[in-house]
Amino acid sequence: MTGHRSPALDWLDAAADDRAARHTGRVLRPRLPDDGVIDLASNDYLGLGQHPEVVEAAVAATRRWGAGATGSRLVTGTTADHAALEAELAEFCGTPAALVFSSGYTANLGAVVALSGRGSLIVSDGGSHASLVDACRLSRARVVVVDRGDVGAVSRALAERTEERALVVTDSVYSADGELAPLLALHDASRAHGAVLLVDEAHGLGARGSGGRGLVQELGLAGHEDVVVTATLSKALGSQGGVVLTSERVREHLISSARTFIFDTGLAPAAVGAARAALAVLRREPALATRVVEVAEHLAAVTGAERPRSAVVSVILGDPARAVSAAGRCLELGLRVGCFRPPSVPEGTARLRLTARADLSDADLARAGDVLTRVLDEHGHHVANPALADASAGARP
Repeated sequence: MTGHRSPALDWLDAAADDRAARHTGRVLRPRLPDDGVIDLASNDYLGLGQHPEVVEAAVAATRRWGAGATGSRLVTGTTADHAALEAELAEFCGTPAALVFSSGYTANLGAVVALSGRGSLIVSDGGSHASLVDACRLSRARVVVVDRGDVGAVSRALAERTEERALVVTDSVYSADGELAPLLALHDASRAHGAVLLVDEAHGLGARGSGGRGLVQELGLAGHEDVVVTATLSKALGSQGGVVLTSERVREHLISSARTFIFDTGLAPAAVGAARAALAVLRREPALATRVVEVAEHLAAVTGAERPRSAVVSVILGDPARAVSAAGRCLELGLRVGCFRPPSVPEGTARLRLTARADLSDADLARAGDVLTRVLDEHGHHVANPALADASAGARP
């Protein structure tokens, strides 16, 4: 059906033309359940999204509770499984309490807005995820954005503030390239100036810390009330949803104040069941967290990228058209990769973003390496020594 075109929206044509000229347009590409493509684009770092126990747990939860949560968490949307998941996540990550949201995005929006507001200051790391950026915009607080990882700028902004309350927000692992934020220094600066540090562990959970407990736990910051942690259940845990890991009194405040918690339908039972099962698998197989970084190191060796600190490998090609072309060519050859372009990354740094998976076999890695080497060579990105990393490093069949 062709709808009537309204002149009130003719500006959309110019916007589309601009995206086309800059090669920054986005396209939805539906995938099939078994297309034979090796996937280095998803965030299913530990390969748990298709794990039989995780899938069965999602099915069992659906049979037990139904397809949806049926209401807000404060009405009918909190099941016994939600409460169990929160207790298990808090214990795993080393915090007194946890509160589950419908997504990592809504967890960040809810936590940041509820912990700031008018008359407060937010200092936002320039590498923060879009959800944190949007949360800052919605907060009605005064917001100071500092360069990525610039602890000195954070300290100065906190020292010069006139507001009584302050919040510092950052990713633990920067999503575009997998580098680590200077969390210890940021915490020192925050504590010295009476501020709270909020850390998004979306890309740290499952890839950093003891058995995948995250960078906050690895650095000994878990359980500090002035360190509020958010995370998503849709990456390393292969499910859906978000969580805030914090103290009991912060949790209580969020339940009464976080609008994305109060007014949103609760996380679907299937996602809750899947997340609980995935967490149980990770507890039983903590080597998965080590394996995913080993796979990332292998991919970095193949592509000549910098040695990764997490599951993310970033291959910078510079020009957006070049990156789009390279990603498309990889898919033609049976390899799905991420393609990050402005505004997701700075101008001139368009890239292939490879996400390692712990469940990739030696054969998968060899095939992925062949495709990457070929495509990068075709696009003028020559690797000096594209020797494969040691395939014996904990490979899985």
